[in-house]
Amino acid sequence: MVPSTLALVEDDVEFAEQIARHLREYGIQVSVFDDSDALLTDRAPYDFGFYVIDLALPGIDGVDLIRVLRRRTEAGILAVSARLAPEAFDAAMQVGADMYLAKPIRGDQLLLAIKAVQRRAVAALQCSSVWRIDRRAGQLIAPDGARVDLSATDLAVMECFLEAQGRTVEREQLRQRLGLSPNSDSDNALHATIYRLRRRIERATPALVPLQTRSRRGYVFRAQIVAA
Repeated sequence: MVPSTLALVEDDVEFAEQIARHLREYGIQVSVFDDSDALLTDRAPYDFGFYVIDLALPGIDGVDLIRVLRRRTEAGILAVSARLAPEAFDAAMQVGADMYLAKPIRGDQLLLAIKAVQRRAVAALQCSSVWRIDRRAGQLIAPDGARVDLSATDLAVMECFLEAQGRTVEREQLRQRLGLSPNSDSDNALHATIYRLRRRIERATPALVPLQTRSRRGYVFRAQIVAA
């Protein structure tokens, strides 16, 4: 089992080209980024099916990048590094990496590791816990029981996700639900609304927030959600 898309964040150009070429032979769509900023400024940085991240990156290092990604996606993350010190392994795993490999790495070794992590990631997603909307209290209840207070606007957005049941909610649908006119200002207002909702959830619970952006389309809540 291999992911359909993969982000390879690696500043060693020769190594990145070699690995990307090998993985593409197995049907994986590989996007290569030479540092963390290049990935995070991509139009959809949290939508890849898998991530391979070198720990020694310029700018934001690999450990901090993994920490950011793990707050936004449940996709498999494989950390790689030429560092052999135990603290490199510890740091990567503590912030959410699923596996750590020390360089040098052959393409076939990396592919086996990706398959192993992907099997676990898919199984975990299938067994993901339920989020609940308590309409009477105006709250979103996380799988760990944490309660997130929702404004009227937040509740309207969450109702859209409830109706969609895992499908992408188009921006136009959200604009209509929130009474926003179809212009660039309303897009900015919608983006700000989603950002505030996501931050509110993050402050209330350490659970992974399954609210993701779908580039040029809308947003998706990638977890089961029910009305309490």
